[in-house]
Amino acid sequence: MPQIKDKERILKAVRDKQQVTYKGNPIRLSADFSQETLQARREWHEVIKVMKNKNLNPRLLYPARLSFKIEDQIKSFPDKKRLREYISTKPALQEMLKRTAIISRRNRKKNITTLNKNGNK
Repeated sequence: MPQIKDKERILKAVRDKQQVTYKGNPIRLSADFSQETLQARREWHEVIKVMKNKNLNPRLLYPARLSFKIEDQIKSFPDKKRLREYISTKPALQEMLKRTAIISRRNRKKNITTLNKNGNK
């Protein structure tokens, strides 16, 4: 029974956003995701890092959905394909994310060609 009470106390502290410590050392609790979910979340890390540097306030929602704020709106994407489609309409985002894996070399050339045909640079 003492283990159950400890577990309940720890979970309550986490819910209340209190710091949880073990023998005086702070510990961090995280969700236990499947390998597939962890891999899907890992694939967003490079994009998130770039977006954080540009103050787009990116978030990774469960299970592996990217969310960020742009033009006073919150956009959310379940996968890289949908993000690529959105980016193709936003030249500023294309430029920002061109060095990430989100825009492959092939897609980058295609998007640049499309932009040049439309008279934009």
